Parts: sequence; structure tokens; C-alpha cells
Amino acid sequence: MSRLAKPASGSGRGENTGRVRVEWRAAVRTPRKDVLLRFGFGTGVSLLAAVVSALFGPFVGGVFLAFPAILLASLTLVAEEEGIRRARDDARGAALGTLGLWAFAVVATVLVRHHSAWLALGAATAAWAGVSLAAYAVTWAVGLGRDEQPTSDR
Repeated sequence: MSRLAKPASGSGRGENTGRVRVEWRAAVRTPRKDVLLRFGFGTGVSLLAAVVSALFGPFVGGVFLAFPAILLASLTLVAEEEGIRRARDDARGAALGTLGLWAFAVVATVLVRHHSAWLALGAATAAWAGVSLAAYAVTWAVGLGRDEQPTSDR
């Protein structure tokens, strides 16, 4: 996903407008090294979770499976290629998404015991989307994240 809008000038670089959009072509253009790095981090954290599960049990190991392994690699690559401001912005978005994942877990845990899996997971997904988007709207409204924009965009 990207927050870049098409530039008004022919510079080829977008400017941060706060609008979120998906760039499917960017996935195809991602260098193999970057993809392998992301998969490497993910594999490493999953392996760590398996070892921790074997030593301390599945409850403790499950905590490591919830760790966003790809985030480490992605933030490293974003910081390297697009700058520290973009990496901080992406980290902030991951934190807001994590709030949504907590909502998903709570709703799914409560509903799956008494309702069908489809209903529980559907409601949990709606809770995740609602909480994540609400958190984003609140942070935007109070001005958090505006430090990530260059001074010319303010």
C-alpha cells in the first residue's frame, strides 16, 4: 500500500496526501533480494516460535507467532529505500493495525464459543477493520503523523 498520490508535476515522485491506495504493480517490481529478506525474517521468527513452543509449551510459543516478523524486514527496507520518515510512518500504521488485531482476537474469542465460525470470524474481521480505521482517523485528527510530512506539505 502506498500513501503516494500522482504528482502534479512530471517529477515522477508522489507527494504524501494522506490517502491510502494499493499499488499492485509495485509488488511485481519488488526486487528478489527484498522478497527473500522478508521471507527470511518470517521464517526465522516462525522457527523461533517452534523452538519456544517445544521448550515452554504452545501458549508461550503462540506469542511469538503473533510477532510481525515481516515488519522488521519491511521497515529496514523502507528506511533504506524511502527514508526514515516513511519507515516511522509505516511503523505507526503497524501499531494502529495491532489495535485492530486485539479487537479481532477479543471478538473472535467471545463469539466462537456460542456462534458459528463464520459469524464469529466475520464479526471479528469487522471489529479489526473498524478499530484500525478509527485509530487511524483519531491519530490523523489530533495531528499525530504530520511530523512525517516534509515541511513543504504542511
